[in-house]
Amino acid sequence: MTTVIFSHGQESGPWGTKIRAMAAMVRGLGLTADSIDYQGIPDPGDRVDKLIAECRDIDESPILVGSSMGGHVATAAADTLGAAGVFVLAPAYYMPGYEALTPNPPKAPLTIVHGWHDDVVPVDNSIRFARSCSATLHLVDSGHRLTSHIDEINDHLERFVKTIS
Repeated sequence: MTTVIFSHGQESGPWGTKIRAMAAMVRGLGLTADSIDYQGIPDPGDRVDKLIAECRDIDESPILVGSSMGGHVATAAADTLGAAGVFVLAPAYYMPGYEALTPNPPKAPLTIVHGWHDDVVPVDNSIRFARSCSATLHLVDSGHRLTSHIDEINDHLERFVKTIS
């Protein structure tokens, strides 16, 4: 059974509103869902290490889903974990002062969802990253949290999961 692993953002927790909604949707498709707790771990590299360690006992290729810094973490860990796919929301790519930390594009299929009005992670960062690797990019009329677009996000995630699993 395919496992979907969620990685939350810097200011949220493992079972926030978006992750709960997405996890319920993927469970409805018959997939397993889990979310890693990164609270108290501010360093993105340490979060990547934790994600890799937490996934060591998963037998099949996981689908990684991340939001904001969790999107950065999911992308950075994808190749090491042999991810089947990476689905990220407002990923923290090319952040000012941390551009060198932006991970390389994963070998797995990548879909990005970003809000046009994001005041935390500029939407142009996702456009730039998606262009660099021909990732699928969905832009929505929202800010950074994207909570008001969870139904649309779930539609995109469902299509993504069905395409790769």
